[in-house]
Amino acid sequence: MRIEKDSLGEMTLPDDALYGIQSARAAENFSLGYKRVNKHLIRAMVTVKKAAAITYKKLASINTSKDTSKKPNDPDTLDTSKKYSAIIGACDKILAGAAEDAFITGALQGGAGTSLNMNVNEVIANVALTVIGKKPGDYGEIHPLDDVNRGQSTNDVYPTALRIASIELLRELSGGCAELQEALQKREQEFAAVKKLGRTELMDAVPVTLGEEFGAYAQAIARDRWRLYKAEERLRQVNLGGTAVGLSGNAEKKYRFMVIEELRELSGIGLAAAEYPMDITQNNDVFVEVSGLLKALAVNLMKIANDFRLMNSGPHGGIGELKLAAMQAGSTIMPGKVNPVIPEMVIQTAIKVMANDYAVTIAASHGEFELNAFCPLIADSLLESLSLLNRAVKIFREKCVETLEADSEKCTALLDASFAFAASYAPHLGYDKVSAIIKECGGDPAKIKKALEVISNLKF
Repeated sequence: MRIEKDSLGEMTLPDDALYGIQSARAAENFSLGYKRVNKHLIRAMVTVKKAAAITYKKLASINTSKDTSKKPNDPDTLDTSKKYSAIIGACDKILAGAAEDAFITGALQGGAGTSLNMNVNEVIANVALTVIGKKPGDYGEIHPLDDVNRGQSTNDVYPTALRIASIELLRELSGGCAELQEALQKREQEFAAVKKLGRTELMDAVPVTLGEEFGAYAQAIARDRWRLYKAEERLRQVNLGGTAVGLSGNAEKKYRFMVIEELRELSGIGLAAAEYPMDITQNNDVFVEVSGLLKALAVNLMKIANDFRLMNSGPHGGIGELKLAAMQAGSTIMPGKVNPVIPEMVIQTAIKVMANDYAVTIAASHGEFELNAFCPLIADSLLESLSLLNRAVKIFREKCVETLEADSEKCTALLDASFAFAASYAPHLGYDKVSAIIKECGGDPAKIKKALEVISNLKF
């Protein structure tokens, strides 16, 4: 066991623990039994740390070349180069999947995400120490704060990482929506000739085709696809280098310019330095905006999924115009029963995304003065929604949209059993006249059609 100290006292940790005292305190303080920090956020934060280490390594090289008083074999220069090389190597190991169990902080934590930043700093430092043959906790060689967190603050690292993680997931989701849109459009073409009864307020309305309904679904998803694609633009400005409140309190000027260039290269995202870093440090409305767009997608997915449930209902006592693929047994007591489980899963996902949107909204509104203390809730809710929607959209497409079938006979039978055709006579005979004929015929479609044809021929 090893002992680590901080300003609050001492803690005993396992010798091989890759986290440190700050991580251990956070895990103890926020032991809600909930879940740990989202892996996408951790990866993004490690990428930020790698960009910072690369920047400081380059700055050390630049400073050495300009300082003629330093010799090539100056011990300090070599130490600096090796130190940041080790930190970069540690980041690469973590990004490749190492040390996952060392990220022990809970998703919901006080301190605006400071605990996560501490945890990431300590893990990177300890992995870096193992890279140079030292033991975890030997911070005299590589320090979590002085070296890994150099020129940084939770308040610029955390929102920058959240932006990167969000953009990566948004790109995946936009692509998933594109594939769902294409699947719906393919069904639109396949069902173009399938005439059926249109419904408004769950009541018989006018004739439509099943293809036209799927075309409308495709249009809704197309809007979601475009909105999500454009949302990336709002997230590209970052406040990295702004440190505590956006005023670059302990970050060198050269570092501030170089680190975003490095981060752009590492992430493959067109990131840009914020014009007003203090704004991004204290305001989280961009995450509310993105969450709102996710809610819009959730609304459309719920609507489509629920339509599928209703059109699939039966198979004998319901509408039965669609046949969803059987995915699993639907009852422990009723043999042969099969439920629309994929649409039901999609609907529940949509409800969860809507709930997360409310959490993001409330948390963002509580960003008092120069910092929002509730960024962990914003991050957890937003990234959870993105991850859930990415999976839900894929599953919905593969296991529902691409596998469903149309029951053309049932569509025709229900259409023929209605008097939906009567609406087409209203422009010629008048609304009141057509209504009276429907009533006189007792709602019998055959009698109504015959009466309307007779009167129409007499009139015209």
